Amino acid sequence: MLTGFTPWPEEWADKYRKDGCWKGETFGGMLKERAALYGNQTAVTCKDVHWTYKELDERADRLAAGLHKLGIQKEDRVVVQLPNIAEFFEVIFALFRLGALPVFALPSHRSSEITYFCEFAEAKAYIIPDMHSGFDYRALARQVKDKLPDLAHVIVAGEAEEFQELSSLHREPVQLEDISPAEVAFLQLSGGSTGLSKLIPRTHDDYIYSLRISAEICGLDQHSVYLAALPTAHNYPLSSPGVLGTLYAGGRVVLSPTPSPDDCFPLIEKERVTITALVPPLAMVWMDASGSRSDDLSSLQVLQVGGAKFSAEAARRVKSAFGCTLQQVFGMAEGLVNYTRLDDPEEIIVNTQGRPMSPFDEVRVLDDDGRDVAPGEAGHLFTRGPYTIRGYYKAPEHNERSFTADGFYQTGDIVKLTADGYIIVEGRAKDQINRGGEKIAAEEVENHLLAHPAVHDAAMVSMPDDFLGERSCVFVIPKGEAPKPGELKAFLRERGLAAYKIPDRIEFIASFPKTGVGKVSKKDLRETIAQKVKPAEIKQS
Repeated sequence: MLTGFTPWPEEWADKYRKDGCWKGETFGGMLKERAALYGNQTAVTCKDVHWTYKELDERADRLAAGLHKLGIQKEDRVVVQLPNIAEFFEVIFALFRLGALPVFALPSHRSSEITYFCEFAEAKAYIIPDMHSGFDYRALARQVKDKLPDLAHVIVAGEAEEFQELSSLHREPVQLEDISPAEVAFLQLSGGSTGLSKLIPRTHDDYIYSLRISAEICGLDQHSVYLAALPTAHNYPLSSPGVLGTLYAGGRVVLSPTPSPDDCFPLIEKERVTITALVPPLAMVWMDASGSRSDDLSSLQVLQVGGAKFSAEAARRVKSAFGCTLQQVFGMAEGLVNYTRLDDPEEIIVNTQGRPMSPFDEVRVLDDDGRDVAPGEAGHLFTRGPYTIRGYYKAPEHNERSFTADGFYQTGDIVKLTADGYIIVEGRAKDQINRGGEKIAAEEVENHLLAHPAVHDAAMVSMPDDFLGERSCVFVIPKGEAPKPGELKAFLRERGLAAYKIPDRIEFIASFPKTGVGKVSKKDLRETIAQKVKPAEIKQS
Protein backbone atom coordinates (compact mmCIF):
# COMPACT_ATOMS: atom_id res chain seq x y z
CA MET A 1 0.00 0.00 0.00
CA LEU A 2 1.30 3.47 -0.93
CA THR A 3 3.07 5.18 1.95
CA GLY A 4 1.15 8.31 3.00
CA PHE A 5 -2.23 6.95 1.86
CA THR A 6 -5.07 6.57 4.39
CA PRO A 7 -7.22 3.60 3.29
CA TRP A 8 -10.83 3.00 4.21
CA PRO A 9 -11.11 0.85 7.34
CA GLU A 10 -11.51 -2.79 6.29
CA GLU A 11 -15.06 -3.04 7.59
CA TRP A 12 -16.08 -0.07 5.43
CA ALA A 13 -14.24 -1.43 2.39
CA ASP A 14 -16.04 -4.77 2.84
CA LYS A 15 -19.36 -2.95 3.15
CA TYR A 16 -18.84 -0.98 -0.06
CA ARG A 17 -17.92 -4.17 -1.92
CA LYS A 18 -20.94 -6.05 -0.57
CA ASP A 19 -23.22 -3.13 -1.43
CA GLY A 20 -22.02 -3.27 -5.04
CA CYS A 21 -20.24 0.09 -5.01
CA TRP A 22 -16.76 -1.30 -5.59
CA LYS A 23 -16.83 -3.93 -8.32
CA GLY A 24 -13.11 -4.62 -8.56
CA GLU A 25 -12.54 -2.62 -11.76
CA THR A 26 -9.27 -0.88 -12.66
CA PHE A 27 -8.77 1.89 -15.19
CA GLY A 28 -6.52 -0.26 -17.33
CA GLY A 29 -9.10 -3.02 -17.35
CA MET A 30 -11.93 -0.57 -18.00
CA LEU A 31 -10.33 0.69 -21.22
CA LYS A 32 -9.55 -2.88 -22.34
CA GLU A 33 -13.20 -3.83 -21.84
CA ARG A 34 -14.46 -0.74 -23.66
CA ALA A 35 -12.09 -1.46 -26.56
CA ALA A 36 -13.61 -4.93 -26.82
CA LEU A 37 -17.16 -3.51 -26.74
CA TYR A 38 -16.74 -0.37 -28.86
CA GLY A 39 -13.49 -1.07 -30.75
CA ASN A 40 -14.03 0.96 -33.94
CA GLN A 41 -16.13 3.67 -32.32
CA THR A 42 -14.36 7.01 -31.86
CA ALA A 43 -13.24 7.59 -28.28
CA VAL A 44 -11.34 10.90 -28.53
CA THR A 45 -11.57 13.75 -31.03
CA CYS A 46 -9.01 16.58 -30.99
CA LYS A 47 -8.47 18.74 -34.06
CA ASP A 48 -7.51 16.22 -36.78
CA VAL A 49 -7.02 13.34 -34.32
CA HIS A 50 -9.80 10.75 -34.10
CA TRP A 51 -8.77 7.79 -31.98
CA THR A 52 -11.06 4.79 -31.74
CA TYR A 53 -11.36 2.82 -28.51
CA LYS A 54 -9.17 0.13 -30.04
CA GLU A 55 -6.50 2.66 -31.06
CA LEU A 56 -6.47 4.35 -27.64
CA ASP A 57 -6.16 0.94 -25.95
CA GLU A 58 -3.26 -0.06 -28.20
CA ARG A 59 -1.49 3.29 -27.78
CA ALA A 60 -1.78 3.01 -23.99
CA ASP A 61 -0.25 -0.50 -24.12
CA ARG A 62 2.67 0.61 -26.30
CA LEU A 63 3.35 3.74 -24.26
CA ALA A 64 3.20 1.75 -21.02
CA ALA A 65 5.89 -0.54 -22.44
CA GLY A 66 8.07 2.46 -23.31
CA LEU A 67 7.65 4.09 -19.92
CA HIS A 68 8.44 0.74 -18.30
CA LYS A 69 11.68 0.51 -20.29
CA LEU A 70 12.48 4.05 -19.15
CA GLY A 71 12.35 2.78 -15.57
CA ILE A 72 8.94 4.03 -14.47
CA GLN A 73 7.45 1.44 -12.14
CA LYS A 74 4.45 0.76 -9.98
CA GLU A 75 3.78 3.53 -7.41
CA ASP A 76 6.24 5.93 -9.07
CA ARG A 77 4.71 9.41 -9.16
CA VAL A 78 4.60 11.26 -12.49
CA VAL A 79 3.53 14.91 -12.68
CA VAL A 80 1.30 15.25 -15.74
CA GLN A 81 0.79 18.79 -17.00
CA LEU A 82 -0.95 18.39 -20.34
CA PRO A 83 -3.65 20.63 -21.84
CA ASN A 84 -6.70 19.33 -23.68
CA ILE A 85 -4.86 17.20 -26.23
CA ALA A 86 -5.35 13.56 -27.21
CA GLU A 87 -2.00 12.57 -25.70
CA PHE A 88 -3.46 13.23 -22.25
CA PHE A 89 -5.44 9.99 -22.56
CA GLU A 90 -2.70 7.70 -23.79
CA VAL A 91 -0.43 9.03 -21.04
CA ILE A 92 -2.81 8.53 -18.14
CA PHE A 93 -3.99 5.09 -19.26
CA ALA A 94 -0.38 3.99 -19.81
CA LEU A 95 0.43 5.09 -16.27
CA PHE A 96 -2.68 3.37 -14.92
CA ARG A 97 -1.56 0.10 -16.53
CA LEU A 98 1.89 0.43 -15.03
CA GLY A 99 0.45 1.22 -11.61
CA ALA A 100 2.42 4.49 -11.70
CA LEU A 101 0.53 7.48 -10.29
CA PRO A 102 -0.27 10.57 -12.36
CA VAL A 103 -0.17 13.77 -10.31
CA PHE A 104 -2.65 15.96 -12.17
CA ALA A 105 -1.27 19.46 -12.59
CA LEU A 106 -3.17 22.17 -14.49
CA PRO A 107 -1.84 23.94 -17.59
CA SER A 108 -1.84 27.25 -15.69
CA HIS A 109 0.61 26.07 -13.02
CA ARG A 110 4.09 27.51 -13.14
CA SER A 111 7.48 26.97 -11.55
CA SER A 112 6.47 27.40 -7.89
CA GLU A 113 3.62 24.90 -8.05
CA ILE A 114 5.29 22.36 -10.34
CA THR A 115 8.49 22.35 -8.31
CA TYR A 116 6.44 21.74 -5.19
CA PHE A 117 4.43 18.91 -6.77
CA CYS A 118 7.55 17.20 -8.09
CA GLU A 119 9.43 17.58 -4.81
CA PHE A 120 6.59 16.70 -2.44
CA ALA A 121 5.43 13.71 -4.49
CA GLU A 122 9.05 12.65 -5.17
CA ALA A 123 8.17 12.47 -8.85
CA LYS A 124 10.14 10.20 -11.17
CA ALA A 125 8.99 12.07 -14.30
CA TYR A 126 7.30 15.24 -15.52
CA ILE A 127 5.19 15.16 -18.71
CA ILE A 128 4.42 18.38 -20.61
CA PRO A 129 3.43 19.75 -24.02
CA ASP A 130 6.03 21.65 -26.00
CA MET A 131 3.92 24.82 -26.36
CA HIS A 132 0.40 25.73 -25.36
CA SER A 133 -1.38 29.09 -25.59
CA GLY A 134 1.92 30.76 -26.44
CA PHE A 135 3.73 29.38 -23.37
CA ASP A 136 6.86 27.22 -23.68
CA TYR A 137 6.61 24.39 -21.14
CA ARG A 138 10.15 23.24 -21.92
CA ALA A 139 11.45 26.49 -20.43
CA LEU A 140 9.34 25.76 -17.36
CA ALA A 141 10.79 22.25 -17.18
CA ARG A 142 14.30 23.72 -17.22
CA GLN A 143 13.45 25.91 -14.25
CA VAL A 144 12.11 22.89 -12.38
CA LYS A 145 15.14 20.78 -13.27
CA ASP A 146 17.47 23.54 -12.03
CA LYS A 147 15.79 23.32 -8.63
CA LEU A 148 15.33 19.53 -8.66
CA PRO A 149 18.27 17.96 -10.50
CA ASP A 150 17.18 14.51 -9.28
CA LEU A 151 13.99 14.64 -11.38
CA ALA A 152 14.81 11.70 -13.64
CA HIS A 153 12.75 12.37 -16.78
CA VAL A 154 11.06 15.23 -18.60
CA ILE A 155 8.83 13.89 -21.38
CA VAL A 156 7.38 16.21 -24.02
CA ALA A 157 4.33 15.81 -26.25
CA GLY A 158 5.73 17.54 -29.32
CA GLU A 159 9.18 18.95 -30.04
CA ALA A 160 11.27 17.79 -27.10
CA GLU A 161 14.54 19.67 -27.65
CA GLU A 162 16.93 18.23 -25.01
CA PHE A 163 14.17 16.21 -23.30
CA GLN A 164 12.46 12.88 -24.14
CA GLU A 165 9.90 12.95 -26.93
CA LEU A 166 6.65 11.21 -25.95
CA SER A 167 6.06 9.68 -29.38
CA SER A 168 9.50 8.02 -29.31
CA LEU A 169 8.57 5.90 -26.29
CA HIS A 170 6.07 3.58 -28.00
CA ARG A 171 7.20 -0.06 -27.88
CA GLU A 172 5.76 -3.50 -28.40
CA PRO A 173 3.51 -4.25 -25.39
CA VAL A 174 5.03 -6.20 -22.51
CA GLN A 175 3.61 -8.16 -19.61
CA LEU A 176 3.06 -5.80 -16.68
CA GLU A 177 2.44 -6.33 -12.99
CA ASP A 178 -1.19 -6.84 -11.94
CA ILE A 179 -2.92 -3.81 -10.42
CA SER A 180 -5.30 -4.10 -7.49
CA PRO A 181 -8.48 -1.99 -7.65
CA ALA A 182 -7.93 -1.07 -4.00
CA GLU A 183 -4.64 0.63 -4.85
CA VAL A 184 -4.20 4.37 -5.45
CA ALA A 185 -4.66 5.21 -9.14
CA PHE A 186 -3.58 8.87 -9.11
CA LEU A 187 -3.15 12.01 -7.04
CA GLN A 188 -5.34 15.06 -7.59
CA LEU A 189 -4.90 18.58 -6.29
CA SER A 190 -7.04 20.02 -3.55
CA GLY A 191 -9.04 23.12 -4.40
CA GLY A 192 -7.95 25.02 -1.30
CA SER A 193 -7.82 28.81 -1.57
CA THR A 194 -4.76 29.30 0.60
CA GLY A 195 -1.25 27.93 0.31
CA LEU A 196 -0.04 25.21 -2.04
CA SER A 197 -2.43 22.43 -2.93
CA LYS A 198 -2.65 19.25 -0.94
CA LEU A 199 -2.58 15.97 -2.86
CA ILE A 200 -5.68 13.77 -2.92
CA PRO A 201 -5.21 10.02 -3.38
CA ARG A 202 -7.95 8.33 -5.41
CA THR A 203 -8.20 4.57 -5.83
CA HIS A 204 -9.44 2.62 -8.85
CA ASP A 205 -12.33 1.32 -6.75
CA ASP A 206 -13.63 4.62 -5.46
CA TYR A 207 -13.13 6.74 -8.56
CA ILE A 208 -14.60 4.26 -11.03
CA TYR A 209 -17.66 3.99 -8.78
CA SER A 210 -18.08 7.77 -9.03
CA LEU A 211 -17.78 7.56 -12.85
CA ARG A 212 -20.39 4.82 -13.08
CA ILE A 213 -22.97 6.64 -10.96
CA SER A 214 -22.25 9.99 -12.64
CA ALA A 215 -22.71 8.52 -16.10
CA GLU A 216 -26.03 6.97 -15.03
CA ILE A 217 -27.37 10.20 -13.49
CA CYS A 218 -26.28 12.26 -16.50
CA GLY A 219 -27.83 9.81 -18.97
CA LEU A 220 -24.63 8.98 -20.83
CA ASP A 221 -24.39 6.11 -23.31
CA GLN A 222 -22.41 5.22 -26.45
CA HIS A 223 -24.21 7.98 -28.37
CA SER A 224 -23.16 10.76 -25.96
CA VAL A 225 -20.65 13.39 -27.10
CA TYR A 226 -18.94 15.24 -24.24
CA LEU A 227 -17.12 18.52 -24.95
CA ALA A 228 -14.17 19.05 -22.62
CA ALA A 229 -14.09 22.85 -22.44
CA LEU A 230 -12.41 23.04 -19.02
CA PRO A 231 -8.93 21.57 -18.40
CA THR A 232 -9.35 17.77 -18.39
CA ALA A 233 -6.99 17.31 -15.45
CA HIS A 234 -9.42 19.00 -13.09
CA ASN A 235 -11.74 16.68 -11.15
CA TYR A 236 -14.98 18.20 -12.47
CA PRO A 237 -14.34 17.74 -16.24
CA LEU A 238 -12.44 14.53 -15.49
CA SER A 239 -15.19 12.65 -13.69
CA SER A 240 -18.52 14.45 -13.18
CA PRO A 241 -19.18 12.65 -15.51
CA GLY A 242 -16.42 14.30 -17.49
CA VAL A 243 -14.09 12.67 -19.97
CA LEU A 244 -13.57 9.48 -17.96
CA GLY A 245 -17.28 9.04 -17.29
CA THR A 246 -17.90 9.44 -21.03
CA LEU A 247 -15.35 6.74 -21.85
CA TYR A 248 -16.87 4.51 -19.18
CA ALA A 249 -20.24 4.88 -20.94
CA GLY A 250 -18.74 4.25 -24.39
CA GLY A 251 -19.32 7.81 -25.61
CA ARG A 252 -17.03 10.21 -27.45
CA VAL A 253 -14.83 12.92 -25.94
CA VAL A 254 -14.26 16.13 -27.93
CA LEU A 255 -11.41 18.32 -26.73
CA SER A 256 -11.46 22.11 -26.98
CA PRO A 257 -8.18 24.02 -26.61
CA THR A 258 -9.93 26.75 -24.59
CA PRO A 259 -13.37 27.27 -23.05
CA SER A 260 -14.00 30.35 -25.19
CA PRO A 261 -17.23 30.44 -27.22
CA ASP A 262 -14.99 31.13 -30.23
CA ASP A 263 -13.52 27.63 -29.88
CA CYS A 264 -16.41 25.76 -28.27
CA PHE A 265 -19.47 26.91 -30.23
CA PRO A 266 -18.10 25.74 -33.63
CA LEU A 267 -17.11 22.42 -32.02
CA ILE A 268 -20.60 21.92 -30.61
CA GLU A 269 -22.03 22.47 -34.09
CA LYS A 270 -19.46 20.35 -35.97
CA GLU A 271 -19.25 17.41 -33.57
CA ARG A 272 -22.92 17.46 -32.48
CA VAL A 273 -21.94 17.75 -28.83
CA THR A 274 -24.65 16.58 -26.39
CA ILE A 275 -23.21 17.59 -23.01
CA THR A 276 -20.55 19.93 -21.65
CA ALA A 277 -19.51 21.49 -18.34
CA LEU A 278 -18.63 25.03 -17.31
CA VAL A 279 -17.90 27.05 -14.19
CA PRO A 280 -20.26 29.98 -13.46
CA PRO A 281 -18.14 32.83 -14.91
CA LEU A 282 -17.80 30.95 -18.21
CA ALA A 283 -21.50 30.14 -18.27
CA MET A 284 -22.19 33.87 -18.05
CA VAL A 285 -19.81 34.53 -20.97
CA TRP A 286 -21.41 31.77 -23.04
CA MET A 287 -24.91 33.09 -22.41
CA ASP A 288 -23.89 36.60 -23.41
CA ALA A 289 -22.20 35.27 -26.56
CA SER A 290 -25.13 33.09 -27.60
CA GLY A 291 -27.25 36.10 -28.49
CA SER A 292 -24.80 37.48 -31.03
CA ARG A 293 -23.65 34.28 -32.78
CA SER A 294 -25.27 32.03 -35.35
CA ASP A 295 -23.69 28.66 -34.42
CA ASP A 296 -26.08 25.69 -34.43
CA LEU A 297 -26.09 24.52 -30.81
CA SER A 298 -29.25 22.43 -31.14
CA SER A 299 -27.45 19.13 -30.39
CA LEU A 300 -26.65 20.32 -26.85
CA GLN A 301 -28.94 18.51 -24.42
CA VAL A 302 -27.28 19.25 -21.07
CA LEU A 303 -25.20 22.18 -19.86
CA GLN A 304 -23.58 21.45 -16.52
CA VAL A 305 -22.55 24.34 -14.31
CA GLY A 306 -20.48 23.68 -11.21
CA GLY A 307 -17.23 24.32 -9.41
CA ALA A 308 -18.75 27.27 -7.56
CA LYS A 309 -22.20 28.59 -6.66
CA PHE A 310 -24.28 29.45 -9.74
CA SER A 311 -26.72 32.21 -8.90
CA ALA A 312 -30.42 31.60 -9.38
CA GLU A 313 -30.68 34.74 -11.50
CA ALA A 314 -28.12 33.39 -13.96
CA ALA A 315 -29.41 29.80 -13.79
CA ARG A 316 -32.84 30.89 -15.04
CA ARG A 317 -31.27 32.19 -18.26
CA VAL A 318 -29.68 28.91 -19.40
CA LYS A 319 -32.76 27.33 -20.99
CA SER A 320 -33.66 30.40 -23.03
CA ALA A 321 -30.04 30.93 -24.09
CA PHE A 322 -29.31 27.37 -25.23
CA GLY A 323 -32.60 25.46 -25.30
CA CYS A 324 -31.08 22.70 -23.17
CA THR A 325 -31.37 21.38 -19.62
CA LEU A 326 -29.24 22.98 -16.92
CA GLN A 327 -27.64 20.56 -14.50
CA GLN A 328 -26.08 22.06 -11.42
CA VAL A 329 -23.08 20.18 -10.05
CA PHE A 330 -21.54 20.71 -6.64
CA GLY A 331 -18.66 18.53 -5.61
CA MET A 332 -15.05 18.31 -4.60
CA ALA A 333 -11.94 16.41 -5.65
CA GLU A 334 -11.96 14.83 -2.19
CA GLY A 335 -15.16 12.97 -3.02
CA LEU A 336 -18.81 13.99 -2.57
CA VAL A 337 -20.59 15.05 -5.78
CA ASN A 338 -24.13 16.43 -5.91
CA TYR A 339 -26.26 16.78 -9.04
CA THR A 340 -29.62 18.22 -9.85
CA ARG A 341 -31.38 15.46 -11.77
CA LEU A 342 -32.30 15.97 -15.40
CA ASP A 343 -36.00 15.52 -14.61
CA ASP A 344 -36.04 17.74 -11.51
CA PRO A 345 -38.55 20.63 -11.45
CA GLU A 346 -37.12 23.93 -12.67
CA GLU A 347 -37.26 25.50 -9.22
CA ILE A 348 -34.97 22.80 -7.83
CA ILE A 349 -32.58 23.06 -10.80
CA VAL A 350 -32.40 26.83 -10.47
CA ASN A 351 -32.29 27.19 -6.70
CA THR A 352 -30.21 24.24 -5.48
CA GLN A 353 -26.87 22.66 -6.23
CA GLY A 354 -28.30 19.15 -6.35
CA ARG A 355 -28.33 16.18 -4.02
CA PRO A 356 -25.72 13.48 -3.38
CA MET A 357 -25.29 11.14 -6.31
CA SER A 358 -24.96 7.97 -4.26
CA PRO A 359 -27.43 6.46 -1.77
CA PHE A 360 -24.33 5.57 0.27
CA ASP A 361 -23.20 9.19 0.64
CA GLU A 362 -23.58 10.39 4.22
CA VAL A 363 -24.06 14.12 4.70
CA ARG A 364 -24.24 16.14 7.91
CA VAL A 365 -24.67 19.90 8.34
CA LEU A 366 -23.34 21.12 11.70
CA ASP A 367 -23.23 24.41 13.56
CA ASP A 368 -20.05 25.95 15.00
CA ASP A 369 -20.38 23.72 18.08
CA GLY A 370 -20.68 20.51 16.09
CA ARG A 371 -24.45 20.05 16.48
CA ASP A 372 -26.72 19.05 13.60
CA VAL A 373 -28.76 21.99 12.32
CA ALA A 374 -32.39 21.80 11.24
CA PRO A 375 -33.28 21.54 7.53
CA GLY A 376 -33.03 24.96 5.92
CA GLU A 377 -30.47 26.28 8.39
CA ALA A 378 -26.92 27.04 7.29
CA GLY A 379 -24.00 25.09 8.70
CA HIS A 380 -20.72 23.35 7.97
CA LEU A 381 -20.87 20.45 5.50
CA PHE A 382 -19.40 17.11 6.59
CA THR A 383 -19.48 13.95 4.46
CA ARG A 384 -18.24 10.39 4.09
CA GLY A 385 -18.98 7.65 1.60
CA PRO A 386 -17.63 5.12 -0.91
CA TYR A 387 -15.77 7.71 -3.00
CA THR A 388 -14.84 10.32 -0.36
CA ILE A 389 -11.24 10.03 0.79
CA ARG A 390 -10.19 9.29 4.36
CA GLY A 391 -7.09 11.49 4.29
CA TYR A 392 -4.78 13.62 2.14
CA TYR A 393 -1.49 12.21 0.88
CA LYS A 394 1.36 12.57 3.38
CA ALA A 395 -0.50 15.19 5.45
CA PRO A 396 -1.12 13.77 8.96
CA GLU A 397 -1.48 17.15 10.68
CA HIS A 398 -3.93 18.46 8.12
CA ASN A 399 -5.84 15.18 8.24
CA GLU A 400 -6.39 15.63 11.97
CA ARG A 401 -8.10 18.97 11.26
CA SER A 402 -10.05 17.92 8.19
CA PHE A 403 -11.32 14.44 9.10
CA THR A 404 -13.28 13.35 12.15
CA ALA A 405 -12.37 10.25 14.11
CA ASP A 406 -15.25 8.37 12.47
CA GLY A 407 -14.20 9.30 8.95
CA PHE A 408 -16.26 12.37 8.04
CA TYR A 409 -14.52 14.94 5.85
CA GLN A 410 -15.02 18.59 6.82
CA THR A 411 -15.43 20.21 3.43
CA GLY A 412 -15.13 23.87 4.45
CA ASP A 413 -18.42 24.65 2.70
CA ILE A 414 -21.34 26.46 4.31
CA VAL A 415 -24.58 24.93 3.05
CA LYS A 416 -28.26 24.47 3.77
CA LEU A 417 -29.90 21.07 3.40
CA THR A 418 -33.52 21.03 2.25
CA ALA A 419 -36.05 18.64 3.71
CA ASP A 420 -35.79 16.45 0.61
CA GLY A 421 -31.99 16.29 0.71
CA TYR A 422 -30.94 18.97 -1.78
CA ILE A 423 -27.97 21.18 -1.00
CA ILE A 424 -27.98 24.97 -1.25
CA VAL A 425 -24.48 26.38 -1.15
CA GLU A 426 -24.10 29.51 0.94
CA GLY A 427 -20.37 29.87 0.47
CA ARG A 428 -17.07 28.77 1.90
CA ALA A 429 -16.46 29.07 5.61
CA LYS A 430 -13.46 31.27 4.89
CA ASP A 431 -15.50 33.37 2.42
CA GLN A 432 -18.18 34.10 4.96
CA ILE A 433 -17.83 37.71 6.02
CA ASN A 434 -18.06 38.35 9.76
CA ARG A 435 -18.96 42.03 10.00
CA GLY A 436 -18.80 42.84 13.69
CA GLY A 437 -20.56 39.58 14.54
CA GLU A 438 -23.10 39.84 11.71
CA LYS A 439 -22.30 37.06 9.23
CA ILE A 440 -22.83 37.66 5.53
CA ALA A 441 -22.94 34.91 2.90
CA ALA A 442 -21.27 36.53 -0.10
CA GLU A 443 -23.25 34.50 -2.63
CA GLU A 444 -26.55 35.91 -1.36
CA VAL A 445 -25.49 39.48 -2.09
CA GLU A 446 -23.92 38.48 -5.42
CA ASN A 447 -27.18 36.84 -6.48
CA HIS A 448 -29.12 40.05 -5.82
CA LEU A 449 -26.59 42.16 -7.71
CA LEU A 450 -26.80 39.88 -10.76
CA ALA A 451 -30.45 40.88 -11.09
CA HIS A 452 -29.36 44.45 -11.87
CA PRO A 453 -29.40 45.10 -15.65
CA ALA A 454 -26.01 46.88 -15.56
CA VAL A 455 -24.19 44.05 -13.72
CA HIS A 456 -22.51 41.26 -15.72
CA ASP A 457 -20.96 39.52 -12.72
CA ALA A 458 -20.16 40.19 -9.07
CA ALA A 459 -17.87 38.77 -6.42
CA MET A 460 -18.03 39.79 -2.77
CA VAL A 461 -15.10 39.43 -0.37
CA SER A 462 -14.05 40.58 3.06
CA MET A 463 -11.65 43.43 3.71
CA PRO A 464 -9.89 44.13 7.01
CA ASP A 465 -11.30 46.69 9.42
CA ASP A 466 -9.86 47.89 12.75
CA PHE A 467 -13.28 48.37 14.31
CA LEU A 468 -15.53 45.60 12.96
CA GLY A 469 -12.81 43.08 12.12
CA GLU A 470 -14.13 42.76 8.58
CA ARG A 471 -16.19 44.82 6.20
CA SER A 472 -17.45 43.86 2.78
CA CYS A 473 -16.27 44.77 -0.68
CA VAL A 474 -17.96 43.68 -3.87
CA PHE A 475 -16.11 43.63 -7.18
CA VAL A 476 -18.46 44.23 -10.13
CA ILE A 477 -17.95 43.59 -13.83
CA PRO A 478 -20.41 46.02 -15.45
CA LYS A 479 -22.38 45.56 -18.64
CA GLY A 480 -21.31 48.59 -20.65
CA GLU A 481 -21.05 51.78 -18.64
CA ALA A 482 -20.59 51.18 -14.92
CA PRO A 483 -23.47 52.29 -12.70
CA LYS A 484 -22.76 54.49 -9.70
CA PRO A 485 -22.04 52.61 -6.44
CA GLY A 486 -24.92 54.43 -4.76
CA GLU A 487 -27.30 53.16 -7.43
CA LEU A 488 -26.30 49.56 -6.74
CA LYS A 489 -26.61 50.00 -2.98
CA ALA A 490 -30.07 51.54 -3.41
CA PHE A 491 -31.00 48.61 -5.67
CA LEU A 492 -30.02 46.15 -2.96
CA ARG A 493 -31.99 48.04 -0.34
CA GLU A 494 -35.04 48.01 -2.61
CA ARG A 495 -34.74 44.22 -2.87
CA GLY A 496 -35.10 44.02 0.89
CA LEU A 497 -31.51 43.17 1.78
CA ALA A 498 -30.58 43.72 5.42
CA ALA A 499 -28.55 46.86 6.01
CA TYR A 500 -25.49 44.99 7.26
CA LYS A 501 -25.42 43.02 3.98
CA ILE A 502 -25.18 46.15 1.81
CA PRO A 503 -21.56 46.24 0.56
CA ASP A 504 -19.34 48.70 2.39
CA ARG A 505 -17.37 49.25 -0.79
CA ILE A 506 -17.95 48.62 -4.51
CA GLU A 507 -15.06 48.29 -6.95
CA PHE A 508 -15.54 48.04 -10.72
CA ILE A 509 -13.25 45.67 -12.56
CA ALA A 510 -12.89 44.49 -16.17
CA SER A 511 -12.42 40.83 -15.32
CA PHE A 512 -11.92 38.62 -12.29
CA PRO A 513 -8.66 36.87 -11.46
CA LYS A 514 -9.15 33.15 -12.00
CA THR A 515 -7.90 29.88 -10.57
CA GLY A 516 -6.36 27.29 -12.89
CA VAL A 517 -9.73 25.81 -13.83
CA GLY A 518 -11.43 29.19 -14.36
CA LYS A 519 -13.17 29.82 -11.06
CA VAL A 520 -13.13 33.32 -9.58
CA SER A 521 -10.11 33.59 -7.27
CA LYS A 522 -11.55 35.30 -4.21
CA LYS A 523 -8.19 34.92 -2.52
CA ASP A 524 -6.69 37.29 -5.12
CA LEU A 525 -9.60 39.71 -4.77
CA ARG A 526 -9.16 39.82 -0.99
CA GLU A 527 -5.47 40.54 -1.45
CA THR A 528 -6.25 43.26 -4.01
CA ILE A 529 -8.58 45.19 -1.72
CA ALA A 530 -6.36 44.69 1.33
CA GLN A 531 -3.46 46.27 -0.53
CA LYS A 532 -5.58 49.04 -2.02
CA VAL A 533 -7.26 50.28 1.13
CA LYS A 534 -5.66 50.61 4.54
CA PRO A 535 -7.84 49.51 7.49
CA ALA A 536 -8.10 53.06 8.79
CA GLU A 537 -9.44 54.21 5.41
CA ILE A 538 -11.96 51.39 5.10
CA LYS A 539 -14.04 52.77 7.98
CA GLN A 540 -14.59 55.94 5.93
CA SER A 541 -15.37 54.23 2.60
